[in-house]
Amino acid sequence: MSNTVIQVENLSKKYMIFNEKQESYKTLRDVIANRVKFIPTKLRGKENSQPSYEEFWALQDVSFEVKQGERVGIIGRNGAGKSTLLKILSRITEPTRGRVNVKGRVASLLEVGTGFHGELTGRENIFLNGAILGMSKGEIKKKFDEIVAFAEVEKFLDTPVKRYSSGMSVRLGFAVAAHLEQEILIVDEVLAVGDAAFQKKCLGKMNDVAENEGRTVFFVSHNMAAINKLCYNVIWLERGNVKMAGTRKDVISLYLTNDTQSSGECIWEQGIANPGVREFKFKAVRIRNNWGHITNIIDSRESFKIEIEYKIVEPLPSCQIHIIVTTKEGITVFSSHENLDHNDDKKKEVGSFVAQCKIPGGLLNENSFFITVYAGIPRIKSLANIENIIVFNIKNIDNQQKSSGIISPYLEWTTSQSVR
Repeated sequence: MSNTVIQVENLSKKYMIFNEKQESYKTLRDVIANRVKFIPTKLRGKENSQPSYEEFWALQDVSFEVKQGERVGIIGRNGAGKSTLLKILSRITEPTRGRVNVKGRVASLLEVGTGFHGELTGRENIFLNGAILGMSKGEIKKKFDEIVAFAEVEKFLDTPVKRYSSGMSVRLGFAVAAHLEQEILIVDEVLAVGDAAFQKKCLGKMNDVAENEGRTVFFVSHNMAAINKLCYNVIWLERGNVKMAGTRKDVISLYLTNDTQSSGECIWEQGIANPGVREFKFKAVRIRNNWGHITNIIDSRESFKIEIEYKIVEPLPSCQIHIIVTTKEGITVFSSHENLDHNDDKKKEVGSFVAQCKIPGGLLNENSFFITVYAGIPRIKSLANIENIIVFNIKNIDNQQKSSGIISPYLEWTTSQSVR
């Protein structure tokens, strides 16, 4: 008897994108004027009734199988089709074509507060979610104390969920999904909302339900360290297709290498959709060595700069540029951000800017490292996020003695003769 619990065959999903000109703000006068302007056209019967839209295939001919008890990671850039795949597996949306066969009950955590009713309390939502999953009241009561303890929301159990913070909603949502007795657990990047301690706790729980309870776990994340720790098999999606599927070691290594600029520079030419929102656009990311040259190979003894070029299209409150440097295994080495003067209330005006972060020599050990860049208005809004955009290599040029570890700082030692 086959132990396959998820079978996907030639799965495709199409969306229609309507290309209507969007205006950020319309007055009543604008609406009336536009209506009046088209009256003669309508009277002549020449109104253009052809819709302006284009087809977008979020998934195309995706096929794979998952066995019972497997922990499968789904990776890929934003827009690769990861969330669409999970929504189809969770029966939230229907595929355009193809076949999906899922054996067993599915618990999904795809967005903050998924499945919660905002007017109901945390306690009531636990019983509601359990009932939706087909569990009896007795089964839910049996797990109730474990769910509450795991979520750490005892004080707010009888508070309406609409008053929960995003972190509290995620904690309760994951606790319900992980503790109720369904056969398949599907978790999206939503765990990134929680703090580091809770993320570690969730990874441990997902590992436990797979190993000890034989349940299947589907986990989507941009955090390669989390994928590497939890999942054995990984599916890499790219533009709606399965680029590669296999063991975590093979897939993650190739994903990070192939999905990253290896020249030391990434430029978005004018006219190409630059990463960002309407008000903010990234223009380039590059690495400059101690002599100012663009390169992806750095002498371990010399300092270098990570340079981010961007454009403010509309005036913004002071935005902040962040960098994250990781290893090829997805382990964060360090992160840093611009220092902003929060007493300055002036908006950052329209124009082009260049931010540079200087990394001292003698800090990183010989290895390959990846750069993620992020821009946002602190505590208000995210503007852009580009993961693993550039890979660079720290080289031990003079073959001096190599130490172990990710970093290899030059530390000062002194030795003196003991008087004893």
